[in-house]
Amino acid sequence: MMVAYHGCFDLTYFGDAHFRMLEAPGWIAWRTLIVANFVFLSGLSMSLPRQGIHRSESQRLWQLGACAVTVSLATAFLFGDRWIYFGVLHFFFVATLLTKPLRRFPAVLAFLGFLLFVAGWTLGWDIMNPRWINWIGLAGKKPLTEDYAPLLPWLGLLWMGLWAGNRVPALIGPATNQAAEPMPLKRGIAFLGRHSLAAYMLHQPMLFALLWLAHRG
Repeated sequence: MMVAYHGCFDLTYFGDAHFRMLEAPGWIAWRTLIVANFVFLSGLSMSLPRQGIHRSESQRLWQLGACAVTVSLATAFLFGDRWIYFGVLHFFFVATLLTKPLRRFPAVLAFLGFLLFVAGWTLGWDIMNPRWINWIGLAGKKPLTEDYAPLLPWLGLLWMGLWAGNRVPALIGPATNQAAEPMPLKRGIAFLGRHSLAAYMLHQPMLFALLWLAHRG
């Protein structure tokens, strides 16, 4: 869905389509659904055991930070005042720092996460509108930026996802081994899941390059 959404955005950017992606309720709802899935599943994945977890998490944090800075610089060049200063990757970087020391308390995080999620969707004050503080959330209006993922409400949803991840083994039981070779589509989806950050960073430059070449042709 994310690739499809950004493909529609790029078509509009190059003038091949005229989707009202920042104003039309349907487009806004679709973007919200994509981000909600992204955040919830990321929270769930934080509960899953991994080999070399400390090293991989530290490496992942550095990668997130570097990618967030790259996105900010690239969008400042492309979009000027609408540059991305706290988008999805910025959110994940800060959310990871806040969540890591609290991960051992999933039930508490679920309760606090629900409160943060509700507060983020229902409350808003103009005092929170300036850019230096609206990354927290609770702003009275959405800022002028190409991507905006404040801590509230999304940190709350991530924490609820982490709790759900701790409940998965109890809900579905032990995993079963499958002797059959997985289908190519399943292998491809699994590959993207294991390399989601790379997929996130590369799909937009690839789409942009293809449309740019099409226009030059």
